[in-house]
Amino acid sequence: MVLRWHGHSCFSLECDGKTLLIDPFDEGVGYDMPAVKPDIILESHQHHDHNAHDRFQPGYVLVNTPDSRNVYGFAITGHSVFHDDVQGKKRGKNIVFEVTTPDGFRVVHCGDLGHRLDSEMIEALKNPDVLLVPVGGVYTIDGGLARELTRDLAPFCVIPMHFKTEDLTFELGKVEEFLAGDPFEQLDELRLEEKADVGTRIVVLRYH
Repeated sequence: MVLRWHGHSCFSLECDGKTLLIDPFDEGVGYDMPAVKPDIILESHQHHDHNAHDRFQPGYVLVNTPDSRNVYGFAITGHSVFHDDVQGKKRGKNIVFEVTTPDGFRVVHCGDLGHRLDSEMIEALKNPDVLLVPVGGVYTIDGGLARELTRDLAPFCVIPMHFKTEDLTFELGKVEEFLAGDPFEQLDELRLEEKADVGTRIVVLRYH
């Protein structure tokens, strides 16, 4: 499995010749459109910085509901949560996607999660191979809450997303609050070929 970050909350997972793309953004967000041809597109919610599937040529399978299905060998489960800490009254619902790739790696993408997860959801999502977590605050959990979530879920690898960069056109918190001085790796992409048995590895990806 190869995982790449395209800026904001947008990632591509490549495995067995298929590409799954998560949370594509529109042209107003500031990043370049991912140079990929997705076979599957997941959308955590219907805001312009997460739902721009119409920027891609038809032929992909679109998944934007909290249910379970298998598409091209990717096992996809969507868990319904909220975009804020008041049961969706400010910003509506959000989907946390749990994806198991054809080669068996389990990836959890939190979308625009805006609150602490309850114990039942934490148990369901625990110990993923990769956790993709928003850290910029303002519209999602911030770096401090993202650290708590990382501790609770105990992933083997955690990758921060949805934070302020020089290209993002609106204000969010920076990644440093989440890192809090802990050691981390900075990579162009994450390649996984075998399961890890110790964690948690912090990886900050450069966006493509």
